[in-house]
Amino acid sequence: MRAVTTSPDPVPASVPVSVDVVLPCLDEAEALPWVLERIPPGWRALVVDNGSTDGSARIAHALGAKVVHEERRGFGAACHAGLMAATADIVCFCDCDASLDPADLVPFVREVHAGAADLVLGRRRPQSLGAWPLHARAGNLALTRLLRRRTGLRLQDLGPLRAARREPLLALGLTDRRSGYPLEMVVRAADAGWRIAEHDVPYRPRAGASKVTGTWRGTWQAVRDMSRVLTEAGTGTATEKGVHA
Repeated sequence: MRAVTTSPDPVPASVPVSVDVVLPCLDEAEALPWVLERIPPGWRALVVDNGSTDGSARIAHALGAKVVHEERRGFGAACHAGLMAATADIVCFCDCDASLDPADLVPFVREVHAGAADLVLGRRRPQSLGAWPLHARAGNLALTRLLRRRTGLRLQDLGPLRAARREPLLALGLTDRRSGYPLEMVVRAADAGWRIAEHDVPYRPRAGASKVTGTWRGTWQAVRDMSRVLTEAGTGTATEKGVHA
């Protein structure tokens, strides 16, 4: 049985939890200090460098993050490399561009740890007009409607902020290595009967240039990748082709 909720149930804050935060990174030198200083104490940041040329890997290492190198370009390739490198019981995902605060993952992790949900997603709530461009919102809306028809899930967002247990995530057998990776995770989790929750999180203007949804072309590419996932995820044929961000 699957459930989608709108606000996290209270879970004791004192419960010790092993957590890795996967941060896919491509030229995010400007945002890294802000993001890494907001990783909750005791959690480990896994910065997956996806071919940066601005010194992102060096900065991440200097700030205490574990740096994972993934030469194959693609958002999904970076995310999955981080998942494969993770060792914690619970794995979180967060963009590395300062649009999302990794500290907002704390209640997500508590919810997963308490067994109240299997996958918790952040529903982005823009903090300014420029935080989420109109074309990106339109693409997201179209995909959530397609997802509803495919799975019955009434999600409002397919945002990158999320938390789940590592071993079940690995067992999903995710294969997309492009922009469809976040959607494939939700589709396969839904097909497996996971309880999926969605909660509001602040969404800020990103630091630097967007690699995917900052332009109409990037949004179109992401929507195309994710639309393909909706038809292929159930058959296990999702492509592993890379994409240059």
